[in-house]
Amino acid sequence: MKNTTLCYILRGDEVLMLHRTAKQNDENEGKWIGVGGKMEANESPDDCLLREVREETGLRLTRWRYRGIVTFVSDRWEGEYMHLFTADGFEGELMPCSEGELAWISRSRIADLPQWEGDRIFLSLLEQNAPFFSLKLCYEGDRLARAVLDGKELSL
Repeated sequence: MKNTTLCYILRGDEVLMLHRTAKQNDENEGKWIGVGGKMEANESPDDCLLREVREETGLRLTRWRYRGIVTFVSDRWEGEYMHLFTADGFEGELMPCSEGELAWISRSRIADLPQWEGDRIFLSLLEQNAPFFSLKLCYEGDRLARAVLDGKELSL
C-alpha cells in the first residue's frame, strides 16, 4: 500500500481544485481533486503535504489541519493510505501544474464536478468540520462498492 497526501486549500468560499488532465496512465484522469501526491522515503504526512503543495501549486502553506486518513482498496489500482488535509493559510503565487489545470472553485459548485464517488463522502465530512476520521473506500473498477467510516458500514 502506498502512502499519499491530499490537501484542499481554502480561500474564503473557494477551494483550490486540480482537474487531472495531463498525466499519463493517471487513475484520476478527468477527475477534480485536491493537490498532493506520494510520500517519499522518511517523509511524514506533513513533510509530504508541504512538498507536494509547493511542487504542484507554487504555494507555501502556513496553516493546515490533518483531517483524516482514507484507505483505498481497488481491484484495479494499488492500495493507498491517503492522509487528508485542509489548509487556509498560504503564501506565494499560484503557478501552472504539470498534472492538470488548477482552479479556485466555489464550494457550492464542487459537487457538480466529475469526482470519485468516495471523494464526495470525505468532502462532505470536511464541509461538516467532522472530527478526525478513518474512512475505508472499496472500489470495483470506477464504482464505489463499499464505504466504512470509523468502523461503521455506510449505506451507498
